[in-house]
Amino acid sequence: MRAVLQRVSSASVTVDGTVIGTIGPGLLILLGVATGDTAEDGAWLVQKIATLRIFGDAEGKMNLALAETGGGALVVSQFTLIASTRKGTRPSFNDAARPEAAVPLYEDFVRGLETRLGRPVATGRFGAAMAVSLVNDGPVTLVLDSRLRE
Repeated sequence: MRAVLQRVSSASVTVDGTVIGTIGPGLLILLGVATGDTAEDGAWLVQKIATLRIFGDAEGKMNLALAETGGGALVVSQFTLIASTRKGTRPSFNDAARPEAAVPLYEDFVRGLETRLGRPVATGRFGAAMAVSLVNDGPVTLVLDSRLRE
């Protein structure tokens, strides 16, 4: 699984003109599921995301994790994170998990993050055309890959 984390002042996702998920300060998490990903990959990402110290403390240093700040989380599925650009100029999405495999892993990830944070997590709609709006804070943007475990 790959996740792009963006520390935000606010973020929202809209489907068919209706806002279906919104948060104030916290993390916008774009999540891509690859063929062969497992629940273990999702659990690793949940743990890493909840405990990454990327929020400012009283002195403005990045010493606080999302779990400590009470900030929100908005998770949006994004299969394009799994794209390969090795050949040519058109991305290949062959490595992205099919929906029947990806949806349960996406849902497990969301539930795991809710459990770890102790609060609800806002989401987009898997497979829908979504408009994502955000105000990047910092900006702070990180990429995590469960297969690299960095």
